[in-house]
Parts: sequence; C-alpha cells; structure tokens
Amino acid sequence: MADEHQFIEDGLRRSQINEFFADELGRAGYGGMDVAKTPMGTQIVLKAEKPGMVIGKGGKNIRKITTELEERFDMDDPQIDVQEVDEPDLNAQIVADRLANALERGWYFRKAGHTTIDRIMDAGALGAEIVLSGKVTGARSRVEKFNRGYIKHNGEPAEEVVDHGKGVAVMKLGTIGVNVKIIPPGAKLPDDFGVREDAEVPEVDQADAAGDEGVESLLEEEPEEVPDVGADDDDVDVPDDDPADVIDEEIVEEVVEETGETATEATDARAEEPGETGDVDEESEELDELDEEIESEAADLVAEMEEADEEAEEDE
Repeated sequence: MADEHQFIEDGLRRSQINEFFADELGRAGYGGMDVAKTPMGTQIVLKAEKPGMVIGKGGKNIRKITTELEERFDMDDPQIDVQEVDEPDLNAQIVADRLANALERGWYFRKAGHTTIDRIMDAGALGAEIVLSGKVTGARSRVEKFNRGYIKHNGEPAEEVVDHGKGVAVMKLGTIGVNVKIIPPGAKLPDDFGVREDAEVPEVDQADAAGDEGVESLLEEEPEEVPDVGADDDDVDVPDDDPADVIDEEIVEEVVEETGETATEATDARAEEPGETGDVDEESEELDELDEEIESEAADLVAEMEEADEEAEEDE
C-alpha cells in the first residue's frame, strides 16, 4: 500500500475508534484518547471524567471494550490505560459533550454558550472559542461564535497547543454541531515573551560631548570664504563677447568647414542667383491682382443688394 493510502487508512481507523469510545463511554465523561503502537501491541490511553465507570465492576466493562476492539477493528493485543481528567472544564471534548447535552435538554443556545465559556475561563484557560452551527433557533441554519481570551487558528500551535473537541446535539429541527477550542493554562506559544528583572545590563561609556563636533557646533562656525572670480584675475579667462555672437560665429565656422567656402563667397553666390528674387516678385504681383478682383466682386455684390432693397421698397 502506498504511503498516501496508508495515511488515509490510519486516519479513518482512528476516527472510527474515537466514535466508538464516544458512544460507549459518553456517560463516563469521555475526554479523548491517544493511540500508539508498541512492540507488545497497541497502547491506548483513555481520558475520562469518571474512570470507575470505564473500568466497570471487576473490570467487566474494560474487558468488553478490549474484545470489541480486537473483533471490530482487528487490533493486535490492545492495551487500554484509563486516566482521570483533573479539570473537566479544560477538556474540550468533555465541554463539547456537556454543551450538546444542555442544548438537547432545552437550554437557549446563547445562555448555554456564555455559561460554558465563562466556566472555561474561570478554570484558568488562556483562551477559548465555541462555535455552534445548525438550526439553533429556526428553520434556517446559521453559525454562532463565542470567544474569550486568546486563541490560535492556524500553524503548528493550533495543532499542538490548542485542545479540540466536537459534539452533536440532536434537536427537533435538526442537528447542531458543537466545536470547542481551548488553550490550557501554562501553554507555551511561540509569540510569548518575558521580562527578566535580574538581568545585568552592561554600562555604556558616554563619549565626551566637548570633544565631538555636533551639528549645532558646525552650524555656528563661519562658512569658508568662496573666492571671487573677476575680470582682473589672471588665472581665469572670462569672455566679454555676447553669447549670441559667439554662437553665430561657431555656426558660421562649422558651415565653412563643411562647404570649404568663405563667408564672402557664400553671400556673393546668393546675390548672383536672380531666379529666386524674380519668382518672389511674380508671386507678389499675382497676389495684388487677386486682391483687386476680390474687391471688384465685393463692390458688384453690394450694388446688387442695394438695387434689390430699392425695388422691394417701391413694391410696398
């Protein structure tokens, strides 16, 4: 059998054994079990509020349970050890069964929940949570929670530190699930811390305040003088020319270097090109002619409009 199947088989078997003990030892205050395999057989530790009822008169009940385990669950030589629960109010399984019985006897769920969680906290628990799920008052099911103190819901502390207990209350409208979580007193959680009063703290040598320069002393000091750069200074050359002239000269020099012509030759070449100026004059003459035509058309339209207005007045 594969490991995954073996884990599922062991978990299912453990749940069935737990349900068997809860049914058989409900009146004795069943508080959970621990199962461990040994070379001699299977060691089972039962926690009960009333160990005498688990053992029975002359060990009759315990022998009956042992025989049932061998026949139903095929266990090899089960050895059952019964331990008494010191504080039943700190055992989650016992508290869940008590609360389920109270609901079945007709207790209102709010009163039963608050009373139960108050008893848990009075017993010294660090935190507790009770969850009732089902048809607690009407035909529609809902979830009611009662919280006190500090509780863990996930991680390793939720599995190792928190005590879990489950019960079922069979009501007329349906069943009500009871889930109880309790953190017992004295539990060590990973986020706990303590303050040691007897710890010796080494003395810290304070540095001499006069020897060290602080921010205030630095601000009070006069800033270093910045040398003035003037025209009389021989080491620094300050240009007197206009920046625009300098830029124009640089551009002209670059153009000259690229074309290989001097500035005078470039200007003479531009002056010798008559085609460009002639084109400009022709374009200006054409624009003047267009303006005259537009003005004449506008004058004609105005005259026509005036004649139309005079004719309309004469008709009236």
